[in-house]
Amino acid sequence: MLELSGSNLSGSQVVRAIREGLPVVLSSLQLAEVGRARDSVDRLLIEGKPVYGINTGFGKLAETPISKDNAAELQRNLIRSHCCGVGPPLAKEIVQAMIILRANALMKGYSGIRAEVLELLLELVNRDVTPRVPAQGSVGASGDLAPLAHMSATLIGEGHAYYRNKLYSSKEALGLAGLKPVVLEAKEGLALINGTQGMTAQGILVWYDGDSLLKTADVAAALTMEALLAIPHSLDKRVHALRPHQGQIAAAANLRRILAGSELVHNKDRERVQDAYSLRCIPQVHGASKDAFGYAEKVLNTEINSVTDNPILFPGEQDVISAGNFHGQPVALVLDFLGIALAEIGNISERRIERLVNPQLSGLPAFLTEESGLNSGYMIVQYTAAALVSENKVLAHPASVDSIPTSANQEDHVSMGSISGRKAGSILTNVQNVVALELLCACQALEFRDRAKLSPVTRRVYELVRDHIPPLEEDRFLETELKTAGHLVVSGEILAVVEEMIGDLD
Repeated sequence: MLELSGSNLSGSQVVRAIREGLPVVLSSLQLAEVGRARDSVDRLLIEGKPVYGINTGFGKLAETPISKDNAAELQRNLIRSHCCGVGPPLAKEIVQAMIILRANALMKGYSGIRAEVLELLLELVNRDVTPRVPAQGSVGASGDLAPLAHMSATLIGEGHAYYRNKLYSSKEALGLAGLKPVVLEAKEGLALINGTQGMTAQGILVWYDGDSLLKTADVAAALTMEALLAIPHSLDKRVHALRPHQGQIAAAANLRRILAGSELVHNKDRERVQDAYSLRCIPQVHGASKDAFGYAEKVLNTEINSVTDNPILFPGEQDVISAGNFHGQPVALVLDFLGIALAEIGNISERRIERLVNPQLSGLPAFLTEESGLNSGYMIVQYTAAALVSENKVLAHPASVDSIPTSANQEDHVSMGSISGRKAGSILTNVQNVVALELLCACQALEFRDRAKLSPVTRRVYELVRDHIPPLEEDRFLETELKTAGHLVVSGEILAVVEEMIGDLD
């Protein structure tokens, strides 16, 4: 069970709850704070003092007064008018994460929403009702307005939602799950859609899966080092102590543990005295991305437990403040950073693939096939990797440096964080494939080495790959095994067999 109190939730908890199907509940103790904030809204309505979004219009219409009698209609119209998303629907995991994150933020007790609305919101996850949320349409400043509006539309029985992965009208989906729509009251529609949970949901999933990928990239690099008879001195602990970036130290330590016992990299009979950068600088490059991920984790977890809507109610002081916590800039920058960090893992991995398939660099048969010429071997595998990393160079351009004013220039600086999140997700998928291609090439290269000299860990990884993909002896249809290699990376199977042997990697 995952309990939400608004204060101590982490991104990893959210991802695990979604993937393991854990029920998500609200903290009964914290619901008292939620109730106090709701009482503040009711008091403000009685007083009649103009308060943004409670008894006024929205955005540029903030100066337009709305009567108490029209409060519910105002909130319903807000949801309807903001359902302006376009494009393909967001993945189910992203929408479920968005729901949990929004509920957690509202549980802090500064937003004025009723407990029954929060309970219905979480029941969408618990009963497998997933609002259909188009991926495009958020500029990430007054929160992720369009995505969160589509999410919220299901609560009032409008729009569309999936029930057990089949699409229905929202009203039908709720009915099939034994739920009923809610009528939103003053402030509640605004509380639901004013927040950064769309981009943050994308961010925690990229961070979570990317963290696993960074460790798997260390494993792939270790196999490549053995296949190319790399010089291990660059991993010496003393070297990295002199430039003590935490990620660099961790990457070097991972490689030393994975390669422990190898006679391929520890062979002293070499003509060269140092390796190319894609081998020699693995800790420095992989480590920099690890550090970027560490920073991203801190920012995302801070955002998860923050109040990001507007206006903010302070029940204890009987005060209400209109401010800008909905602005997505902190998250947008981090999502761009994640995309850049992942792209660099793909860049250096592709360079190692080139070294594996190029006989002038590897000393191995051309394109890792015995009869090159008659066979092309893994020649085009490197082409595919090159295409993916080239695509990433376009995707890695930061969206967060852009801003187009909205709402008649009232919202005159925006974060574009939702775009940063979608791009980071695409980069992640591309790099997962590139690392899978490196594993495939490294295992094929090891067909031409003495595999008895592999380290115990890399031997187990090689065996896992060979359990699914046989050695390449002559040209064959490769697409299927490229997908298989990709699955071994994405599913975490490669990383799991390593960590079973030597414990968790950093």
